[in-house]
Amino acid sequence: MKNKIITIFSWVVVAWTAKVFLSSLPYKFTGHPDTQHIFGIIGGWMQGVLGNGIGGWFASYGAIAVGTAELIVSLFLLMPLFLFIREKLTGKKPAIDRAVFHTLGGLAAAGVMAGAAFFHLITPLGIVVLHEGKSDGGSLFFAAVSILILGLVMAAANFSLIKQQKLNGTFAH
Repeated sequence: MKNKIITIFSWVVVAWTAKVFLSSLPYKFTGHPDTQHIFGIIGGWMQGVLGNGIGGWFASYGAIAVGTAELIVSLFLLMPLFLFIREKLTGKKPAIDRAVFHTLGGLAAAGVMAGAAFFHLITPLGIVVLHEGKSDGGSLFFAAVSILILGLVMAAANFSLIKQQKLNGTFAH
């Protein structure tokens, strides 16, 4: 029963994380004005703290770097779904258990969002992003914090499953 609850919880977290990460990619990869505003503020702050080189780079390329990380994490979190489909089509069992992907993917998602939360709290960006007279109401910050917390909980829950399976001798990978 514990395994089933953790599995269902994990897939709900994966769905939320992938929705947030993947739906932001068109903004990050096309230089959308909102994205330029956000990464420009952070890059400007970084220039004052870490120097022009890294700050300028982040203002110019940070959105692409973060978007690439979010894409990779999303694909990693969704990998058990792809492996399940492959197993149904070919009969070949995956070499890596779902819990491993969701443990490591949860940590990776939490890591990416720890950076986002940090920049919202420490830089002039703030919790509520204001751009051209419009407010996001804090939605970006709260999405980041939710994925940070849920990713850590998912990682811990799946890690406990892996440990339990190893103790029981049922973890064959």
